[in-house]
Amino acid sequence: MISVNNASCDFALSSGREVRALDNVSVSIPDGQFVCLLGRSGHGKSTLLRSLAGLNRLTGGAITVDGQTVAGPGVDRGMVFQEDTVFPWMTVRQNVTFGLRAQGRAAKECHDEAMRWLSAVGLADYADVWPKELSGGMRKRVAIATAFASGAPILMMDEPFGPLDYVTRRDLQNLLIELWQTTGRTIVFVTHDIEESLVLAERIVVLRHGRVVDDIDVDLPRPRDEEVRASARGVVISKAILGELEIEGARAAQVVPQGTPA
Repeated sequence: MISVNNASCDFALSSGREVRALDNVSVSIPDGQFVCLLGRSGHGKSTLLRSLAGLNRLTGGAITVDGQTVAGPGVDRGMVFQEDTVFPWMTVRQNVTFGLRAQGRAAKECHDEAMRWLSAVGLADYADVWPKELSGGMRKRVAIATAFASGAPILMMDEPFGPLDYVTRRDLQNLLIELWQTTGRTIVFVTHDIEESLVLAERIVVLRHGRVVDDIDVDLPRPRDEEVRASARGVVISKAILGELEIEGARAAQVVPQGTPA
């Protein structure tokens, strides 16, 4: 169980001005749930995710995992970033075993786990290949295999499929759903894409100005194809999210002085 209790996070800009990235956020995520944090850029979703990972220091409130306060990174939480984080000086297999070796696991166990997860993501034949020889989508598969191989019960993903083309992104979304259903891991996934959140999530937490403004159960059958997303319930969920995003747009429009270019 992840519990976020009145979490606030402030950052000081180089100008000296402080920005509140999270503002008294409270949310609970039960074990095994797939949650999407959704919102516009700069509205706190990545800050919340990085705080869950222990990469940001809160200025108020607390985050706990199974009752233990998050004070930094831990082996119980794996992370997949938007940026390409595959080590270029290691082969694919060496990348996947890196975390396992750091945990002191035996060489054969590291090898077996790496091959298990490389097979799961369709890269068993590329184990000894260098990352520079892979496409962007394949490198993202390496990152996913590495995260699952770590054994962390909680996986956090910060817009990992954003830079990819549509077809590759859909393939990886389907792969991630399959791995989640197979393993029962808890997944917290940041996105600004409403369609992506409807495809992936059991639950969508919408953030605006660092606050939770909606918390929606995505009670749609799987697989979430276009027909399911266009169903009456799918449309209701989409409109609810759009409504929150449009409210922000309307408020911004209200404070723009007359004659100011849009």
